[in-house]
Amino acid sequence: MGDDEEISASVIEGNDPVTGHIISTTIGGKNAEPKRTISYMAERVVGTGSFGIVFQAKFLETGETVAIKKVLQDRRYKNRDLQLMRSMDHPNVISLKHCFFSTTSKDELFLNLVMIGFTTQQYVPETLYRVLKHYCNANQRMPLIYVKLHTYQIFRGLAYIQSVPGVCHRDVKPQNLLVDPLTHQVKLCDFGSAKILVKGEANISYICSRYYRAPELIFGATEYTTSIDIWSAGCVLAELLLGQPLFPGESAVDQLVEIIKVLGTPTREEIRCMNPNYTDFRFPRIKSCPWHKVFHKRMPPEAIDLASRLLHYSPSLRCTALEACAHPFFDELREPNARLPNGRPLPALFNFKQELAGASPELINKLIPEHVRRQFGLCFMHPAGT
Repeated sequence: MGDDEEISASVIEGNDPVTGHIISTTIGGKNAEPKRTISYMAERVVGTGSFGIVFQAKFLETGETVAIKKVLQDRRYKNRDLQLMRSMDHPNVISLKHCFFSTTSKDELFLNLVMIGFTTQQYVPETLYRVLKHYCNANQRMPLIYVKLHTYQIFRGLAYIQSVPGVCHRDVKPQNLLVDPLTHQVKLCDFGSAKILVKGEANISYICSRYYRAPELIFGATEYTTSIDIWSAGCVLAELLLGQPLFPGESAVDQLVEIIKVLGTPTREEIRCMNPNYTDFRFPRIKSCPWHKVFHKRMPPEAIDLASRLLHYSPSLRCTALEACAHPFFDELREPNARLPNGRPLPALFNFKQELAGASPELINKLIPEHVRRQFGLCFMHPAGT
C-alpha cells in the first residue's frame, strides 16, 4: 500500500446512509499501478462512539468480510489513526487494507478505514467486551484457558507496537480487542488515541478509558511511558479472571479510591515515580489488600502473581509486555499438545516479529517453546529469522 494511495483515493459524495448500500471507490494509480474500482456492501453497524461509527461490510469482489471505521475528519489535521496503522503488520494487531474519503450532504469529510481482522470469512469478529458479557449474563466465569489465550495475545500485540517505532495505544480495554469466535485469535484495534511517545515531550494526561487508566494519568503525569498500556492490560486480565472490572471508579477521584482499596495508599516515593510535579500528598493511610484476597480462593497462584507484576504504582516496576508473555501463567499455551477445548489447534502464538529485537537469549528461550525451536530450526532463535 503506497503512502500516497490513501490521500489520493476517491472522495465519495453524499454518502450519508451506511447499511444496505454499495460503496465504490478507486484505488491504485501510483507507481505505475493501474487504477481499479472496488466495491463494498455495507451490512450492519457494529460500533458507535464520539469518533464516528464502525460498520461491517462485504468486499464484493471476493466476499471477504471487513470492518470499516468511518471517522469525521478535521481538514486541518492528519488522522493519527491512519498514520500509525499504515505501518502495522502483526497477527495480534488489526490490519489496514486501504482507505477512502467520503462526504455527506452537510459537506462533512469522513475518513473510511477498511480493516481486515481475521481470515475466517464466515465468522464475524466479536469484541472481548461482548465475549465477557456473554459469560457474565450466563453467570459463568471465562474458562481459564481462554483467559490465558486472550491475555497472552494482548501482550504480544503490545510488545509489537511498543517496539519500533514505540507506539503507545493509550486506550487498551475489552471494547478495543477483537476476538475471532472460531480460532480465538485476538487483535488490538482502534488506534485513534495512540501516539508515538517521545522522551521529554509532554502528552495529555486525560487519556484512556477510566476503568483501565493508569494511576500516573490520574495524578496528571504528562511524561508517561508505554507502561500505561501494561497497567491497562493488567486491568483487562483481572477483569477476565473476576468477571467484572477490578477498579470500577465513577469519576477520576473515585477511580483512584478504587485503586487505593487494592494497592493501598501510595507512598511519597511512588507518587514521585508517577508524577514528579505532583505536590499534594494528603491521602488517608490505607493498607494494601493482599492479592490472594482480591481473587477467589481457587485462583491459580500464577494468575495472581502475573496481576501483581502488572499493577504497580511505579511504572518502572511493571513488567514489560514480552516479560508478561514469558510468565509461567502462560506455560500451558507452550505445551506441545496444547489445544482449544473443542480440540482445534491454538492460533499461531510463536511467530514473533520485530518485538524480539533486543530481548535476551534467556527471555527468547522462555518465549519460544523447545518443540517450536526444533520444528523451525535455530534460525527461529533470532528475530530476523522468524
